[in-house]
Amino acid sequence: MPVSPNPTRQRLIYTALELFAAQGVTATTTKQIAESAGVNEVTLFRHFGSKHGLLLAVIEDAAVFAQLGQRLIQEAEQANSIHQALKGYATACLQALDRVPEVVRSVVGEAGHFPSENRQALGQGFTQANHYVAEYFQTVIDRGQLHTYLPAEKLASLLNGMLLGYAVIEFTSEFHRLWQDRHDFLENLVTLFLHGAVSATSTLSAPGNQLVPGQTRLLKVFDLPSDLVQLILQRSKKIGLQDYALAYILFGAGLSSAEIVGLERSDYFSHAHQQLLQIQSRNEQLVPINQWIMGKRYGSYTHNPLTQWLKSRKDHHTALFLNQAGTPLSELGLCQHWQTWTEGLRSLEDQPLVIEQTQQTWCIEMLMRGMSAEQLCLLTGWSGVELQPYVRRAQEKAALEAAIRLDHKPNSV
Repeated sequence: MPVSPNPTRQRLIYTALELFAAQGVTATTTKQIAESAGVNEVTLFRHFGSKHGLLLAVIEDAAVFAQLGQRLIQEAEQANSIHQALKGYATACLQALDRVPEVVRSVVGEAGHFPSENRQALGQGFTQANHYVAEYFQTVIDRGQLHTYLPAEKLASLLNGMLLGYAVIEFTSEFHRLWQDRHDFLENLVTLFLHGAVSATSTLSAPGNQLVPGQTRLLKVFDLPSDLVQLILQRSKKIGLQDYALAYILFGAGLSSAEIVGLERSDYFSHAHQQLLQIQSRNEQLVPINQWIMGKRYGSYTHNPLTQWLKSRKDHHTALFLNQAGTPLSELGLCQHWQTWTEGLRSLEDQPLVIEQTQQTWCIEMLMRGMSAEQLCLLTGWSGVELQPYVRRAQEKAALEAAIRLDHKPNSV
């Protein structure tokens, strides 16, 4: 059963918080805190032992962390995706820090003058807060059967470090140009974690298939159905010419995010009967852009989403795709486009869609349309072992389609 909050203890914590914010931790004495709270100093020592014990209580129980940890555990059960979980926590944490900017400034500015016991109190407080966040992440990871490169405790500590760093910069200088605004910081932070700390193909990894040094990960392939692919392309088209061109390349050329953002205008070749991209990271290998994607044709070789995007451009930048600032699009930027197109959509396995599924979908479509595994190895640069899950998935789909066709034929027996 949770312990009911002690009124005297809570009054001392809130009084300490106010004084720490007003005049700093070092300059604030236990006598001042006790007098302002309307109790004697002995009572303060009985509850907290010392000023550093009180500082620890402020960090754990005051506005910065009050109920945040326990609320996170409850919200983890309602989070629909790891993206929502990360974004929700980061937003709540910064909102909590917003309420005590003076304390943040004081702790940062005066920490070097704290005695060792005060620094120990800070460390314990941060560790306890981190533990709550780690539980939160672990709940989301376990429920979503995600693979992460780091344990939940490490993920939490890295994320908390970045959030605290953001708060320190924001509370001490308004003249930096490190990010446009808080929304920009949070979106990039979450995307970084999703495609760095959390496996980019986490929802696609075969259960129990742990990666060891020198071993190639075998994926359970989750290609997307045609109606979902066409819906994503339609959504991208409504946003703008570049979005439509990006989605078109993702589903029509089978490239990774890194390969797409690395494309230059000079890497694109279009003729009456073919459309090619030159991939510099594959020793200038040429790959085709399909006109037919999941049973629907998207323009012609000379008039399609990509050519329309290029014709609309008035700039002279060499990059094939640009961000809003007019500089080359990054992988993080491409992932943000993807999140916009797929917001609210789920796979057949009831999982959030990830951008890596575009390449998987393209590979399966090529195999289903008659391309041999050897040809696909040459086109993608993958080994036979890496391609094995795709061949298996294509065989499963072919077998299913054959069974359906047989069911439509009259029984001759």
